[in-house]
Amino acid sequence: MNLRAYPPAQGLYDPSNERDSCGVGFVCHIKNAKSHRIVQQGLEILERLTHRGAVGADPKAGDGAGILVQIPDAFFRANVDFQLPASGHYGVGMVFLPRDEQARNEMQDTVTRRIEEGGQTVLGWRDVPVDNSDLGESVRPTEPVVRQVFVACGDNCKDQDAFERKLFVVRKRMDNEIRAAGYNKTDYYVASMSSRTINYKGMLLAAQVGNYYSDLRDERFESALALVHQRFSTNTFPTWDLAQPFRMICHNGEINTLRGNVNWMAARRHTMESEILGEDLDTIWPLIPEGQSDSACFDNALELLVMGGYSLAHAMMLLIPEAWSGNELMDEKRRAFYEYHAALMEPWDGPAAVAFTDGRQIGATLDRNGLRPARYLVTNDDLVVMGSEMGVLDIAEDRIVKKWRLQPGKMFLIDLEQGRIIDDAEIKAELANAQPYREWLGRTQIRLDSLPTDVAPMAPEQHVLLDAQQAFGYSQEDIKFLLTPMVLSGQEAIGSMGADNPPSVLSSRSKHLSTYFKQNFAQVTNPPIDPIREELVMSLVSLIGPRPNLLGLNEAGQDGTWHWRLEVTQPVLTNEDLERVRHIQDNSGGAFRTKTLHMVYPAGEGADGMAPALERLCDEAEHAVLDGHNILILSDRNANADYVPIPSLLATSAVHHHLIRRGLRTSSGLVVETGAALEVHHFATLAGYGAEAINPYLAFDTIQSQLPRLPEKLDFDEAQSRYIKAVGKGLKKVMSKMGISTFQSYCGAQIFDAVGLNRDFVARYFTGTPSMVEGIGLAEVAREAVVWHNRGYGEEQILRKHLDVGGDYAFRLRGEDHIWTPETISKLQHATRANSASTFAEYSRLINEQTERLLTFRGLMEFKWADQPIPIEEVEPAAEIVKRFATGAMSFGSISYEAHSTLAKAMNSIGGKSNTGEGGEEPERFMPLSDGSRNPERSAIKQVASGRFGVTVEYLVNADDIQIKIAQGAKPGEGGQLPGHKVNAQIARVRHSTPGVGLISPPPHHDIYSIEDLAQLIHDLKNANPNARISVKLVSEVGVGTVAAGVSKAHADHVTIAGYDGGTGASPLTSIKHAGSPWEIGLAETHQTLVLNRLRGRIAVQVDGGMRTGRDVVIGALLGADEFGFATAPLIVEGCIMMRKCHLNTCPVGVATQDPELRKKFTGQPEHVVNFFFFVAEEIRTLMAKLGYRTFNEMIGQMDRLEMRKAINHWKAKGLDFSRILSKPELGGPGQPPAAQFNCESQDHGLDKALDHELIRRAEPALQRGEPVRIEIDVKNFNRTFATMLSGRVAERYGHAGLPDDSIYIKARGIGGQSFGAWLAHGVTVELEGEANDYVGKGLSGGRLIIYPSSDSGIDKAEDNIIVGNTVLYGAVSGEVYFRGVAGERFCVRNSGANAVVEGVGDHGCEYMTGGIMVCLGPTGRNFAAGMSGGIAYVFDQAGDFEQRCNLSMVELQPLAEEDDALEAIQHEGGDLEAHGMVDVSHDLTHFDAIRLKQLIVKHLHYTNSDVARHILDHWAELLPHFVKVMPVDYRNALEQMQSHQSRPPGSSGPYSPKIKKEVVNHG
Repeated sequence: MNLRAYPPAQGLYDPSNERDSCGVGFVCHIKNAKSHRIVQQGLEILERLTHRGAVGADPKAGDGAGILVQIPDAFFRANVDFQLPASGHYGVGMVFLPRDEQARNEMQDTVTRRIEEGGQTVLGWRDVPVDNSDLGESVRPTEPVVRQVFVACGDNCKDQDAFERKLFVVRKRMDNEIRAAGYNKTDYYVASMSSRTINYKGMLLAAQVGNYYSDLRDERFESALALVHQRFSTNTFPTWDLAQPFRMICHNGEINTLRGNVNWMAARRHTMESEILGEDLDTIWPLIPEGQSDSACFDNALELLVMGGYSLAHAMMLLIPEAWSGNELMDEKRRAFYEYHAALMEPWDGPAAVAFTDGRQIGATLDRNGLRPARYLVTNDDLVVMGSEMGVLDIAEDRIVKKWRLQPGKMFLIDLEQGRIIDDAEIKAELANAQPYREWLGRTQIRLDSLPTDVAPMAPEQHVLLDAQQAFGYSQEDIKFLLTPMVLSGQEAIGSMGADNPPSVLSSRSKHLSTYFKQNFAQVTNPPIDPIREELVMSLVSLIGPRPNLLGLNEAGQDGTWHWRLEVTQPVLTNEDLERVRHIQDNSGGAFRTKTLHMVYPAGEGADGMAPALERLCDEAEHAVLDGHNILILSDRNANADYVPIPSLLATSAVHHHLIRRGLRTSSGLVVETGAALEVHHFATLAGYGAEAINPYLAFDTIQSQLPRLPEKLDFDEAQSRYIKAVGKGLKKVMSKMGISTFQSYCGAQIFDAVGLNRDFVARYFTGTPSMVEGIGLAEVAREAVVWHNRGYGEEQILRKHLDVGGDYAFRLRGEDHIWTPETISKLQHATRANSASTFAEYSRLINEQTERLLTFRGLMEFKWADQPIPIEEVEPAAEIVKRFATGAMSFGSISYEAHSTLAKAMNSIGGKSNTGEGGEEPERFMPLSDGSRNPERSAIKQVASGRFGVTVEYLVNADDIQIKIAQGAKPGEGGQLPGHKVNAQIARVRHSTPGVGLISPPPHHDIYSIEDLAQLIHDLKNANPNARISVKLVSEVGVGTVAAGVSKAHADHVTIAGYDGGTGASPLTSIKHAGSPWEIGLAETHQTLVLNRLRGRIAVQVDGGMRTGRDVVIGALLGADEFGFATAPLIVEGCIMMRKCHLNTCPVGVATQDPELRKKFTGQPEHVVNFFFFVAEEIRTLMAKLGYRTFNEMIGQMDRLEMRKAINHWKAKGLDFSRILSKPELGGPGQPPAAQFNCESQDHGLDKALDHELIRRAEPALQRGEPVRIEIDVKNFNRTFATMLSGRVAERYGHAGLPDDSIYIKARGIGGQSFGAWLAHGVTVELEGEANDYVGKGLSGGRLIIYPSSDSGIDKAEDNIIVGNTVLYGAVSGEVYFRGVAGERFCVRNSGANAVVEGVGDHGCEYMTGGIMVCLGPTGRNFAAGMSGGIAYVFDQAGDFEQRCNLSMVELQPLAEEDDALEAIQHEGGDLEAHGMVDVSHDLTHFDAIRLKQLIVKHLHYTNSDVARHILDHWAELLPHFVKVMPVDYRNALEQMQSHQSRPPGSSGPYSPKIKKEVVNHG
């Protein structure tokens, strides 16, 4: 018996990649009045959150649900046959035990013995009655025996708190013993063990919890609180122990830094001691066992802190701190509190709404970025209800006195013993004032830049420098493409057209060790962050040195001992900074002692010398720490002709992990002094594996030597500071793409996959990093280092005066290999233009036959041919095969109209599909022709990306596939930007924006912060167009298969797995090279995981990224793909010559440019593209015949027909092992049907239950004949996506113009579910009396939304309560909304043209807005107008403090004029720096402003009867001066320029280059 029916790790499937997300809620009585009603209401909340969960192949198998309550004392007394002590003097353990009787008895004996050894008494056991008749077939085999153990409080506990601690210690001891006894770790699990709370949970659907546990239905079962959770996991395998609640929390979110958090906790073993837990602490390690979910680990950490003496609120503030470092609005004492605690513990970083309780207090907190929804209400009879959405309980409106939401970084706490709600400000003020934190900081904090400077080493002579550069692997490209742009522009260079060179393990050249590590990035299960527009949550602060005792609550200043802390504002140290660290002992009164350890060894020892050198280094580090040195500097400055440097990443990680294993890592800081750090990825890997600060001395020496050659005269200090700034910005991007906001939690978090390193090597030196295809080990890494060393200090003639040419970023003779070479490009173009099959065969052979030079993993795979080939005439015809092909998602905007429409014509003619990309599409291209036939230029796949440009309801209903772009191969986890000079009048029209104003796609979709949000967006799009397939685009990384399983459970019809090497878009070079993995790994993992989950049949799988030949397609099919995407190859067929300058608008062949003159040079024809696809299809048919497959479907997923090439004599590639990629998933025993291997079923989207069917029926006269109709209807929170299906039918018939105003008038009452009024069409008005949840008016396409509180509401002031949730009007195009009440976070995000009136907004209001008008009649949150490049906001600022909360364009990032000019010169990107979106806050409104504003407020009063609007209009002359107008500078300039051309937007033509305004104008 096993509580987890996970298949064991096999192939590329690994259960540890599972992610989950969910709905959470609680209900409690403020005055602690216990009742059975509370328990019933808890179960009802669960049922009302059902749509936030998911089921897989077994419809009766949920992902887990549960309820945590106070101990029901009266119920237990009536149900046990032994005497119970007084309430609070006994505890109850809820234990899951195996069905096997012998194992169960042994475990119970262990439990009983451990309890008694801990000085407590076992009163008896109780069998928990369960009814499993409704459990799914896949769940029953894992069902445990559920028993409760009753424990009486022993004499060694002076009070209930001491008893709770004893129960905690006892539970940890018995857990550890049972785990050590060799039982499967999940045969047994303690759901809770406490004298205050008890936890009923399991592998149940939300509606099954109350039926399965009959205790919960007993009237005597009473509690004053109920905490509930409904789980949505990416896999479907039953896992009883992973259901929530855990012992203290319910968590809706994702801990992105988990690996680091668990490592750091283990590293504290030798430094952690506790007055309160005393000797017991040593007996309960590991505090956080391996192999748990992130939520379970978080629960362990919270439990430890609370048992160790922290209050519940204090512990939560330590784990999930507010964004304090750059927050000027935070009071000084609270900032000191956070700053002091930053040294104690690294944040558990990631999006999270956490509800927590210890049975006496219950509360919730939200992460610093507000990325999870949580709403609550308070009634006049002391009830508090919180949930992931409103409407989870039906409560009469006249009972409700307050409706609000959790806010970013804020806490909501109810103390049942005090019988009151405690406000965030009160909780935090009390904790911040409890100790003199600012005074303590003053005594102990040393800021590095405040120490006296030391003399740094001199820059070396030119020939010495050249030798050193060569020994560390520098190339000419490193200086040209990486270093110079960073020094000139203060940011990392941009590139395009992906990566077509081999992975490092296939390269015959020596490679930097960091290139074997690929950055992870957030997709679906958590969102990336925008590090520029949302910089207020980002922090690069690093603390160097030892960490204080985490449980030493009262140690500060005791016996005169203080824990000193050394702080740097960012982790890149100049040479002077490093000398300050080296000699800090003299300036810190001896508090810090530094030891320099050398990462070099004698060159005479050769490659064999590296292993013993690493051993020595680790021993030296251990002894240095034991001798009292608390900062270690790992240095390779001694590298020279006689000494070989150990790769700094290897040395750093080896020492870091060695000290963790010894429990000493928190006793010392690690600083790295290295010549091997040059580009952002080098710094990211060093930090990810434990470096707290890095000094790249050789990069500084190189900058010094380059100064005379730069186009701009710079002094060294300025050049150095720009380089450091560029690295800092790059690091923020790398952190943020994984959703991590602080360097402190990124440090040591290991957010990487290894590609091409063998597992033994990784396990030893990079413990915990996934590596799927094996590869090189220490011997080869050492050989690479020695080869570089020999080149640096050897006699090679060509390297006497010059660096190696490189060739990673562009094709170079004698450089790195590329797949697209002048030869392959010309062969492909000749073959397709002349329709020559023989030339195509030559091209194909050049790419497929990788004997001399290895280029791709698939090049090392060989087919196992059939014994009997079949005649080619019997193979599926080419005309059928080409229907499986699609062209890539290149937006009209990134490529020219000619290139884009040529692809569409070609694909439409062969029955394949072309893709709009993320820029929308002109209606002239998708509307049918005058004779009613389908438009040949129509793109069948309409993409919905995070920018939502041009995504109208009309666009959606004209799609065959709607693709949600979660990530793209070129830059997974990052947003995009279309520079202003590319936004001409035509593009502006399609994207509903202003010519000349740059456009930003945010890194996350602001309506996808989790897997259940993705399910909601899929549901929204399917409502808009029920006939389209909904597709989700992911990028290959370890774990992508598990995400794809979640995508399938979220009811996507189609999923695309893109390889990292694809991507035609502009992207930072770090992302092009170092994020994501080859598609062979991601596709195989996806197919294997879907088959194991029995979800493969219901979803089509497409693969793309570097598809070039028929052989590529056949390997893709054998690894599990149904369909295939091609992007770069068709562009080359159209004429692209791989200049890699797409982002510069200077494409010489008219493909990737909007320049009217260059576009005339485009020569591509649809016929050329058609020829290409038929050549590919014929190559596929030839291979199918040899393999013995008649139909394509037979071939899908048959990876056992591939094998790895036998004799590989390549010095690095010989260590590769593809057995995991080529492992065919084994499923099903006797009697079980075989699992589907290809897409042969359809998804059930549940559209038949939509309330819209009723709306469409009643709106028939308007839809058929244009007659006005009025509809009255009631809505509930589970009626999601209201009026979207109706709007789709309006758009199908009447287009974007829709119907006349108010043709369909819907009066609704109740609580609107998510996405209320999404893509509402023109002519549809929805008036809602009640309130609505998240995503109201998403994609609004001309409709009108009116929402106001119910007429019988018990609320005093509507303007002090919430009326709509987060991310309202995301991507709205046109229309108007009037909300009487406050909106949540990110109101009007990416609004392109809707007008909105609201009475208050949360953080990030008007983010990325490009058009429309927003009127806010109340307070705003922080970071208002970040990234806003168009539109106008009017804010009623009665308090006069609005400017503090407005993002006046990230003042720190405001570019210096020289940097801007440098960008213009190098990359034609001047005026479009990432500081983009400068806003002008104006206090004197013009006459025209006043008229427009008044009209909108009058309408607001008319529609919602708002008291605020009435008050403002009654005192208009007096209050008008309090309005502030917010308008982006670029937008204003563009409008002025268009007015001077006497045209209305968008009427100007030709590109327009805006200049950034250098200051914020303040009128008034």
